[in-house]
Amino acid sequence: VQLVESGGGLVQAGGSLRLSCAASGSTLIYIHMGWFRQAPGREREGISCINDEDGRIAYAESVKGRFTISKDNGEKRVYLQMDHLQPEDTGVYYCAADGAWGPLVDRVLGIGNPAYEFDGWGQGTQVTVSS
Repeated sequence: VQLVESGGGLVQAGGSLRLSCAASGSTLIYIHMGWFRQAPGREREGISCINDEDGRIAYAESVKGRFTISKDNGEKRVYLQMDHLQPEDTGVYYCAADGAWGPLVDRVLGIGNPAYEFDGWGQGTQVTVSS
């Protein structure tokens, strides 16, 4: 699966940004997609994901109530609306996709296997929140 991200940038604390990720090149009927982020010196963490089949959504506690994930039902595209951004949200944001829902939601919930290889990763986009 090929994933192309857009969005990101520099914003002041309290501001908003919107990320977009488009998937292509897969023959799977359902492609579950999610967002990860990696801050300098820290491991990559799952922050949100959405089920392509039934629309189930999961958020990490760190972003719950501030970030909103959504998808385009006509295309394999997912969005992440990020509101009330804080300096601790700074990092590189990656889109991920997989034909299986379990490993993706487990990573968002913090119980997944970091060694699991998802079907695709985006190139990453930098989000910087200034105080």
